[in-house]
Amino acid sequence: MSTVDTTTSAPGRGAPTGTRHGTGPTAGRPGTRPGGPVARLARDTSIVLVRELRPLLHDPFSVVFGLVQPLVFLALFGPLLVGTLSGQDGGAAGTLGGNVWQWFVPSILVMTTLFGTSTTGANLQQELNTGAHERMLVSPLSRPSLLVGRALKEMVPIAAQSVVVVLVMLPFGFELYPVGAVLGLLMLAVFGVGIGSLSYALALAVRKQEWMFWLVQQTLLFPLMILSGMLLPLETGPGWMRAAAHLNPLTYLVDAERSLFAGDLTSSAAAWGWVAAVVTAAVGLAVGIRTMVRSTD
Repeated sequence: MSTVDTTTSAPGRGAPTGTRHGTGPTAGRPGTRPGGPVARLARDTSIVLVRELRPLLHDPFSVVFGLVQPLVFLALFGPLLVGTLSGQDGGAAGTLGGNVWQWFVPSILVMTTLFGTSTTGANLQQELNTGAHERMLVSPLSRPSLLVGRALKEMVPIAAQSVVVVLVMLPFGFELYPVGAVLGLLMLAVFGVGIGSLSYALALAVRKQEWMFWLVQQTLLFPLMILSGMLLPLETGPGWMRAAAHLNPLTYLVDAERSLFAGDLTSSAAAWGWVAAVVTAAVGLAVGIRTMVRSTD
């Protein structure tokens, strides 16, 4: 018994105009994948994240090397704070009003995140020189996933370094509140996505002048750190510094991290920290995607 093909062909063409299962208008189209936008973004981000982590897994020494800076700050800068901004026993009688390490360790974690994610663009510059970035752009991966995946890659070693820093400081009087610590790291990850995306955009904007990337990064980084009260309290500083600190989103993040690592999960400082992290991530992604689209025009 023969079967009758119910599909018809357009005049002058051999391709049928009817549709069958698996041969519809979206079948076989490059970049067309099942799932909603959120599922596709998560899948694409995981692909980019795994790709970016492979060199790190082959060279784990870079994670150990990244511990040098925060440990040096804790070893050399921390005792100065204990001696000048707290009581003689490091208690609550001084300027900081509490355990100095409880105030300073979260600051070091924020600083590590800031340094790590702001150099995302430096890694991109290497890919721009080799052509790897252009190959990623022609893939079906979504543009936001390229930004989020790269920023999260920087957060993986930062999270590992943060755990080591906290463990090292426990014998010196630092108190660990696990829930607050986990929420603090999640907040840093959200903030890191925004900073990483801005770093990505900067690298694309100055791709023909690589030295300009480091000039802008260093010029912006240290004023933001100082004006956030990260290393020294600003309560006794001049009025203009306190006013500038209120305009600095990093200030709210630092205050939130101190609150979360102290176990105060519902404070207003923690709430404002989430606002600052989310706004930074949204602005960073918007700027990064726009710069990426313009670079491919």
